[in-house]
Amino acid sequence: MPKLITIHHPEQVAQQARAYVQTHILFPSGIVGLFCLVGAVGGLGYQLIATETYSWTTFFVSTGLFFLGMVLGAGQTFYHRYLFEHFPEALAARMRLATSRQKKKVKKEIPEESINHPGRQLVPLAYLVGIAILVGSGVMAATRGQVDVLPAFLMPWAGFFWGKLFIWKRIILKQ
Repeated sequence: MPKLITIHHPEQVAQQARAYVQTHILFPSGIVGLFCLVGAVGGLGYQLIATETYSWTTFFVSTGLFFLGMVLGAGQTFYHRYLFEHFPEALAARMRLATSRQKKKVKKEIPEESINHPGRQLVPLAYLVGIAILVGSGVMAATRGQVDVLPAFLMPWAGFFWGKLFIWKRIILKQ
């Protein structure tokens, strides 16, 4: 019996890459960012009302943590945007793999497209450094007593995910 060959047209690949960004980056970033922000603001409210240790320093440090997270989220988004523009077939392959897993018709794994660009070997190190900065800044703010532990941990992550969300939203809506 002859096998059907699927040909992926460039516009189909671009649409699948866009669908991958919307379902696997935008939606989770919005949800996780919202939970982190609500938890952080709730923790700051607790610090204001219950412990009465909220001050202008707390305000500036928590705002700085949020913006630090936004900067790191923007950095990751610009890297993902580079992949979206130069390697859309890799993101489209991830989307095809995700949809085939949902349909439970996976007979064999779809080979993922390789991403080869200058500096590719430094990407995992950059991710580790970014995580260390996000966690380390929260730990430093909490140990100095400027911000309570919960908002110190959640505020940079809220900024990270919301930074990703707003930049991707702007990029996706332009297209």
